[in-house]
Amino acid sequence: MSHIAVVYHSGYGHTKRMAESVAAGAGATLVAIDAEGNLSDSDWETLNKADAIIFGSPTYMGSVTWQFKKFADASSKAWFTQAWKDKIFAGFTNSATMNGDKHSTLHYFITLAMQHSGIWVGTGLMPSNSKAAQRNDVNYVGSFAGAMAQSPSDSSPEEMLSGDLETAKLFGQRVAATAARFK
Repeated sequence: MSHIAVVYHSGYGHTKRMAESVAAGAGATLVAIDAEGNLSDSDWETLNKADAIIFGSPTYMGSVTWQFKKFADASSKAWFTQAWKDKIFAGFTNSATMNGDKHSTLHYFITLAMQHSGIWVGTGLMPSNSKAAQRNDVNYVGSFAGAMAQSPSDSSPEEMLSGDLETAKLFGQRVAATAARFK
């Protein structure tokens, strides 16, 4: 069995809810980056022991939160020794608008994974892009590089659409299946 960790920062709870769905699909351990951008020593140990690491951050101003960036910068200790080399990596994000430049966040995650000499996994999900598609369909936002969700700025985490959460869960399952193939 693969050990998978979902390391994420959530500003208002939407990304936390998405992280929980990804983790449920992947059978993963949740590692929350705190409001100051820090992890505990045991959280770092969880990441070091993981076969796969899934990144999560809301998209603020076209990129990850400063708290996630602080975590990424702190991961340079693992980078220096290539401790995460050949791990499986993936990522997900949420923003208030349909586009919201979420791909910039996913590309940030991809670059971070490549810096760690990792192997990137996308969603493997076809988009819901026919005339019959409904907003609550799986992968309605239509991302291949990583899971994306959209939550209106005045919505609570409890109001997240089940289609976005199902997309996150299926994405987690794909990461787990890929990690198992490499184990």
